[in-house]
Amino acid sequence: MARPKNVKHIFVTGGVISSLGKGILSASLGFLLKSRGLRVAIQKYDPYINVDPGTMSPYQHGEVYVTDDGAETDLDLGHYERFLDESTSQASNLTMGRVYKSVIDKERKGEYLGGTVQVVPHVIDEIKEKMGELARNGSLDVLITEIGGTIGDIESLPFLEAMRQLKLEIGERNLLNIHLTYVPYIKAACELKTKPTQHSVKMLLETGIQPDILVCRSEKPLSKEIKGKVGHFCNVNEQDVVGMNDCETIYEVPLLLLKEQLDLRVMKKLSLKKFREPNLSYWREFCDKVKHPKDGEITIGLCGKYTEYPDAYKSILESFVHAGAANDVKVSLRLFRAEDAEDPKFDLGKALEGVSGLLVAPGFGDRGIEGKVQFIRYARENNIPFFGICLGMQCATIEFARNVCGMTDANSTEFNKRSRFPVIDLMEQQKKVKEKGGTMRLGSYPCIIREESKAYEVYRKFLINERHRHRYEFNNQFRKAFEEKGMIFSGTSPNGDLVEIVELKDHRWFVAVQFHPELKSRVQKVHPLFSGFVKAAKEFAQGTRQLTLEVEMPRLTSTEMDTAG
Repeated sequence: MARPKNVKHIFVTGGVISSLGKGILSASLGFLLKSRGLRVAIQKYDPYINVDPGTMSPYQHGEVYVTDDGAETDLDLGHYERFLDESTSQASNLTMGRVYKSVIDKERKGEYLGGTVQVVPHVIDEIKEKMGELARNGSLDVLITEIGGTIGDIESLPFLEAMRQLKLEIGERNLLNIHLTYVPYIKAACELKTKPTQHSVKMLLETGIQPDILVCRSEKPLSKEIKGKVGHFCNVNEQDVVGMNDCETIYEVPLLLLKEQLDLRVMKKLSLKKFREPNLSYWREFCDKVKHPKDGEITIGLCGKYTEYPDAYKSILESFVHAGAANDVKVSLRLFRAEDAEDPKFDLGKALEGVSGLLVAPGFGDRGIEGKVQFIRYARENNIPFFGICLGMQCATIEFARNVCGMTDANSTEFNKRSRFPVIDLMEQQKKVKEKGGTMRLGSYPCIIREESKAYEVYRKFLINERHRHRYEFNNQFRKAFEEKGMIFSGTSPNGDLVEIVELKDHRWFVAVQFHPELKSRVQKVHPLFSGFVKAAKEFAQGTRQLTLEVEMPRLTSTEMDTAG
């Protein structure tokens, strides 16, 4: 196996429309190259002016993905980690805001020697410097860079110019561009149409970039004729036109691209030779379990504040895919808007009919909090498996304080600063913080797990590390009162000061955590808490079905059996 002398760069751009799946394409290609023995990393460049997505609404940006080192990043980094099983970092996500901030900071320090600071060369040079950061600091063979946005967007032009210049500097054998476009299927004409792709490539050419490989997203597979037409009009070899049609699950995309030989085309163009054949049998087995689980389907409710936009919970959704496959079931999610339960006419029992487990999701702000509390109370009182994450855990303690401990106006100081029972309060080190961006408790922290708990039962170890993103925590002055009423504090920080996991002693499965376990679930490393929760929900569903059968089919007495015989 001959390692390349230089790190090879692959840039993934997108055209025609947004949300085509550049992140899935980048993650899938990275996975295939890693499966061949190459050392791969992936990074994402976002063209917006925010320094990071930490202060952005989930409705605009989806979830904020947090890395071990505490970076608040784009959700595509979650795809990179889930597919490659490699941790990303602060260096894995660059925004135009960070670029401009860095340039302006240097100007204020006088580093440009009195010169006029301009997009060319100063901003472009800053981007090129960042483009090589991971390549210089890691033992890599290939660095994949996804450029956010769509070709034609003004804000992404500096990234494209930096890529164009970098290719001239390091040579075409060391850098290639993969352009992802859309080939729509016109149902009335029964045809796939290539014109949008042609126009997208034309716009890319106007920036001075000729794509090396075209990946065409489509509803239906591309025929040889369509590939030939695209190649002919886009100045690309027909073999370098790759189809990426819709799949049942995103985890099939690497298998589709393997069949299309995308990895081999990339390796040939970058002069990468003598690497092993990939063994993807475990990946195929996983995809088969996702599509055809042997134990059927269960329904789990997800109560949140942003359920109209499922990308706000992307890592949670994918964690359920992993946990479902691990338990041989398909997890069907029923999404609930938290504030709906605040309507007196809302029937919680009817809404949760057929639901075998309830997850209350993370979030910020007071909207929908009382609804979350209502959902949690119903799950607790009806012995339905419950899982709370971050704000979900805080709401679980508020509900327990009010309805079990008799603290009727218990609340978080985030929502009611005058509460007599502030069971959730601002972390001490957060009380003097004024700026919002990047100032929460962020990144990976250790947690000690108590033996003889549900948490220990699934983790099977005493020390774990999980990722955090929060400002408020459980107020320790209420620990004793909670424990006397049956709540178990099964996970704490090593010094015992911060509550990380709470459970209920006499409940089928009632576990809530302050951290974000969904950020560490992988195809090959299903998160223990999600796996344990889905297992509990599966057992609950099976028990409910059995009870239903017994009610519908009562046992016959011996006399009745003789008569029936």
